[in-house]
Amino acid sequence: MYAVFKTGGKQFRAEPGTKLRVPTLDFEPGASVVFDFVLLTGDGEATVQVGSPTVAGASVKAEVLRHGREKKIIVFKRKRRKGYRKKQGHRQDFTEIRIDEVALT
Repeated sequence: MYAVFKTGGKQFRAEPGTKLRVPTLDFEPGASVVFDFVLLTGDGEATVQVGSPTVAGASVKAEVLRHGREKKIIVFKRKRRKGYRKKQGHRQDFTEIRIDEVALT
């Protein structure tokens, strides 16, 4: 069984036992989190439920493993023939979660 849920403005496919890096959540490591904004569920075969906008009664339960920061990306801006150059770095924060259960009620 799998589900597609939305958190932090992004969509993620969740299956029990998988680890995901989602935008920062305000929970301590070890805490349980329930995502109720489930857009789609399926059993891996022919049965797929698509919500409009969400699937009624569906939820994804997960456990917070840790918080961290992604690798640095370089943002470089340049305008030719003008001598304009700007170099910036950016590291995005994330929360790593482990999916425990995809539930339909």
